Amino acid sequence: MRHELHTFAAGQQGRGFHHWLIVTAFTALSATGCAQAPQGAPSEGEPAAIAEVPGTDLHRLTLTDHAIERVGIATAVIAVDPKTGKLTAPYGAILYDSSGKAWVYTNPEPRVYVRQAITVQRINGDVAVLTDGPPAGTVVVTTGAEELLGTEFDTAE
Repeated sequence: MRHELHTFAAGQQGRGFHHWLIVTAFTALSATGCAQAPQGAPSEGEPAAIAEVPGTDLHRLTLTDHAIERVGIATAVIAVDPKTGKLTAPYGAILYDSSGKAWVYTNPEPRVYVRQAITVQRINGDVAVLTDGPPAGTVVVTTGAEELLGTEFDTAE
């Protein structure tokens, strides 16, 4: 089943070129190194491997180091607001799907990215206050999430 998702990056403009970037960046990349790849790693010559997360409609994306560098992935950490005790996320980490549902890409281990739903209570400048989301300390993608979304849903076809 093909999902219709749009790459609306919260608080960031000029992201329309990212579909083009996905095509050029990911098709131009090649795997690095000659060592045997760990389980779930991209096959030789591929910038990313996509695996289903069992029991969900989500995917686990594993990128090569070269793909991460080319896309320019940057991350930050989910925090807790000391005054309110609420979870906070960088506003730039948030993606919205076509139905308005909010998501972030977590980075649970090196080179691995998994999309996770969040619920935004409000936006305070460049910080989103969450009522639901990954726990404090979770690493989330702040730059490059649109490319991950494009990879997950193969928008480069």
